[in-house]
Amino acid sequence: MADREKKFLSEGTITYAYILLYIALSSGQIFFNKWVLSSKEINFPYPLGLTLLHMVFSSVLCFILTRAFKVLKVEEGMTLELYTTSVIPIGATFAMTLWLGNTAYLYISVAFAQMLKAIMPVAVFILGVAAGLEIMSCRMLLIMSVISFGVLVASYGEIDINWVGVVYQMGGVVAEALRLIFMEILVKRKGLKLNPVSVMYYVSPCSALCLFIPWIFLEKPKMDAQGTWNFPPVVLALNSLCTFALNLSVFLVISHTSALTIRVAGVVKDWVVVLLSAVLFADTKLTIINLFGYGVAIAGVAAYNNSKLKKEASRNTSGEPQHLESIRMVSPSAPNK
Repeated sequence: MADREKKFLSEGTITYAYILLYIALSSGQIFFNKWVLSSKEINFPYPLGLTLLHMVFSSVLCFILTRAFKVLKVEEGMTLELYTTSVIPIGATFAMTLWLGNTAYLYISVAFAQMLKAIMPVAVFILGVAAGLEIMSCRMLLIMSVISFGVLVASYGEIDINWVGVVYQMGGVVAEALRLIFMEILVKRKGLKLNPVSVMYYVSPCSALCLFIPWIFLEKPKMDAQGTWNFPPVVLALNSLCTFALNLSVFLVISHTSALTIRVAGVVKDWVVVLLSAVLFADTKLTIINLFGYGVAIAGVAAYNNSKLKKEASRNTSGEPQHLESIRMVSPSAPNK
């Protein structure tokens, strides 16, 4: 009996350690990106280039860990047809998500960007209904209305609102919603099961290519003209490594807990980011209206997550195979998340 209790406590300690690691890495990566992009000391205001660097670093490291040293396992079953019809759209939308989301940090505060991201379930639901993956109901309509109202109130309470940053952030939200829809189609209609490591392995090179082409035309000429190629390589390498570590922390949390745990941890992380950004960054000025609106939006997000989990649980009970969480839970891998 004592051994069983000791084992239970040990497993519980490890689980909480993984959750805290995910929250710390996810929050820290957001602040790290903001500092790299907006800091005069680093002098690297190139969100497209930073995102490209993350994807190249992730691609190389994934290949080394899965093929060279075989430390991590990549799920089999990928075909050329699946790659061209599913992975490429996912990679392209993932690239857009990271690019637009990181660019928003040049114009708006971290806290306000996080508040705007709360609208994500609304975008996912609307696109899901359009794609035939979701069914409109009074309950879901009410939840979407609550989230939208909360985000509107939070935006109304923003003191120094920059509409350019808002457009970039909302563009990133739409791109992320499209990515999740493409992932759901890949799982539900094509039946491919992928864990987060496999997603990184297949999607990162595609995303890197999608980012490389616009980078050549949009940011490389600016970097050449301003002579900013002498950026600190150690800082950027560490930033890329933190991004990869965040991906692995998501994998560890999912493998040791459940979808509910990672979603609850995500909500906790959002509040940590919002509150800490007010302390760390001078451009963050929170108001009571900000916090009230964001609280309403988060309540709506919690209701949405609860509804989705109940739906998935009922499918599992009915015997329908469910692999959706193994692929959809990689969303925190986005560096700006």
